[in-house]
Amino acid sequence: MSSDSKQGGLEDKVIKIRRCASVVKGGRRFSFNALVVVGDRRGQVGFGYGKANEVPPAVEKAVKDASRSLKKVILKGETIPHRVIGRAGSTRVVMVPAGPGTGVKAGSGVREVLELSGVRNILTKVHGSTNAQTLVKATINGLLQLRTKEMIEALRGVKV
Repeated sequence: MSSDSKQGGLEDKVIKIRRCASVVKGGRRFSFNALVVVGDRRGQVGFGYGKANEVPPAVEKAVKDASRSLKKVILKGETIPHRVIGRAGSTRVVMVPAGPGTGVKAGSGVREVLELSGVRNILTKVHGSTNAQTLVKATINGLLQLRTKEMIEALRGVKV
């Protein structure tokens, strides 16, 4: 369920494609929803959601939506600066920094977001709902909470 394409240094990955049926006089009419994550593997990541009557246009719409919602992520080398919990709905994604050589220890939706944001060593645990859309939202929410030591020192006006 993943496709890769490069445009302007951005990579996209299809996380989930869902089929929706509406019952009409002649039978069922199907439409498709696509959830896509876009990132440059250097600290920028975003997700998008697209709906259409066919799969390819749904994916195109999702990629367009994702590239509009790109966010900057603070990284420390190939991992994250500190432990963080991302929340979305009833989903909680706990992300813990890991040493070199650990790899990305994460489930499907979380893994793609972390890889496309540029994280190479991390440990994660999901609590609550495992819906693909809320997993992606919770992961990005957690990544946006990250701060470096220098940022905290500047914010508080004290040496940490």
